Amino acid sequence: MTEQNNQMYYAENPTSQHDEHVVDYRVNDIDLKFTTDAGVFSKMRVDYGSGVLIKKMPDVNFPSNNILDVGTGYGPLGLFAAKFWPTQTVEMVDVNQRGLDLAKKNAELNHIDNVAIFVSDVYSNIAPEKKYGLIVTNPPIRAGKTVVSNILSGAKSHLVGGGVLLVVIQKKQGEPSARKLLTKTFGNCTILKRDKGYYVLQAVNN
Repeated sequence: MTEQNNQMYYAENPTSQHDEHVVDYRVNDIDLKFTTDAGVFSKMRVDYGSGVLIKKMPDVNFPSNNILDVGTGYGPLGLFAAKFWPTQTVEMVDVNQRGLDLAKKNAELNHIDNVAIFVSDVYSNIAPEKKYGLIVTNPPIRAGKTVVSNILSGAKSHLVGGGVLLVVIQKKQGEPSARKLLTKTFGNCTILKRDKGYYVLQAVNN
């Protein structure tokens, strides 16, 4: 396999040959279509972990102070959040420009306009004073533990009081250490859902 075809989804500018697909995903009578491509995470389907988190999101209460999706890829978490909470603005960030271009295309495809989609390496392009009521993430495990830890611990300074961080992560890919880090950072961490090895973790900025 060539380096070009083996690029990871957290590359800033994938040069893998394009291979677009359209996938459908339905939750709570909301049916969204996503254009995907080579060079982004889970191009053939909405990955199982993201699905577990998407299905759990509507059950979560959080302050009405807008939403951030960190590591959005082609946009399933953020775009479903925008449909679940149409009065909120959902900001969707990633380092992968191809993923961001797809997320923008998918927002248009699904007639979703309460989103802002832009490049950011974790929180680097988010103003230090910017606060959200909800941050959601399916962290890029293959980008390494440091990146994942920065997403989790860095969320606290970007949440309002009572703001909520939701994370989906597999047990075998670091859920115990993620739960430990969230407990240390926030003083709390709740397991909201377990499903086939995937855990949805919630931390509240008390």
